[in-house]
Amino acid sequence: MSKNKVLQPDFKWSFLMPKYWPTWLGVFVLYTISWLPYKLQLFLGRLIGRLFYKIGGSRKKVASRNLALCFPEMSTDEREQMLKKNFENTGIALLETGMGWWWPDWRIKQKVTVKGLENLAQAKKEGKGMLLLAMHYLSAEVSCRGIGVANPTVVFYRPHNNPLMEYFQYRGRGRSNKYMLGKRDVKGLIAALNEGEPCIYLPDQDYGRKRSLFVPFFAVKDAATTTGTLIFARQPNVQSFMVTPTRNDDGSGYTIEISKPLANFPTDNDEADLIRINQELEKAIMKKPEQYMWLHRRFKTRPDKDAPSLYK
Repeated sequence: MSKNKVLQPDFKWSFLMPKYWPTWLGVFVLYTISWLPYKLQLFLGRLIGRLFYKIGGSRKKVASRNLALCFPEMSTDEREQMLKKNFENTGIALLETGMGWWWPDWRIKQKVTVKGLENLAQAKKEGKGMLLLAMHYLSAEVSCRGIGVANPTVVFYRPHNNPLMEYFQYRGRGRSNKYMLGKRDVKGLIAALNEGEPCIYLPDQDYGRKRSLFVPFFAVKDAATTTGTLIFARQPNVQSFMVTPTRNDDGSGYTIEISKPLANFPTDNDEADLIRINQELEKAIMKKPEQYMWLHRRFKTRPDKDAPSLYK
C-alpha cells in the first residue's frame, strides 16, 4: 500500500459545535432516506430535481450554458428538455450519496452490475497498473461503491472543504475500496500504479491553465484539458481503461462498463492523446447525456486570459 495515501480523517469533538449542526442535520436526513425502498428514492430524487429546476440559480445557468456550447445543433426546446432531465437526475444523485456511503455491500451487489472485470483481471495477471478513466456522471457516488465491491480500487479524489463532510465522505467512498488519495498526491497515485493497483482518475473537468492544453471537447474547440492524465498513463507498465457508469432507465439499478485497455495509448504526442481522451469521454457521455454533471463550469479557463468568460 502506498505510503503517500491520505490518512483517514478522525472524528473530532469540535464536530459537535453549533457550526456543524446543519451538516449533522443534512447527514441524518440523507442517512434516513437511504434506507427507503430504492424506487421510492428515485421518485423523491426526481421531485427534488424538479424543485431545483424551478428555483433556478447559478447552477441552472451554468448547465444551460454548457448544453448550448456543447450541442449547438440542438434546438432550444431539445436542450431545455435535456436540462430538465438533467436536474431530475441531479436530485436523484443527491440521494445516491446516501446509497453510496451507507448501503451494505449486499444491497450494492443487488443494484450494481459491473461489466468488463475480465479486462482488469487480465491486466492484473500481466502485472500491469490500471488507470481507470472515469467521468463526472451523476451516479458517481453509488458507482464508486459498486466498483469497490466488485474490484477494490484506489480512488483519486478531491477532499471536501467541510471537515465533517470529509469525515463522512472519506469513509463512504472508501468503504469498499482500498484507500483514497487526495487530488494533489500525484506521487501517491504513481506509486499505486507502479504497485499494480487499479486507480480511478477523472480527467473531464477544467482544472485550470497549469498543466493543461486547449483541445476540442464536444463543439467547444478550445477546452482546457489536463495533461495530468498523461503523467499517469505514461508510467511504465500501466494500461488505461475507460469506465462508464450509468443509471438504468428501468429503475433496476446501475451498469458500470470497463473497456478493454486503450490501444496505442498513450503516444508521445500530448495534444493527440488529449484529443483522444476527450473523444472517448464524449462517446461515454452520449450514452446517457442527461446523467452527466453539466453543472460544473467546464469551460471557465480560456486560451486568452483576457477573453470574456463564456458564463457571463
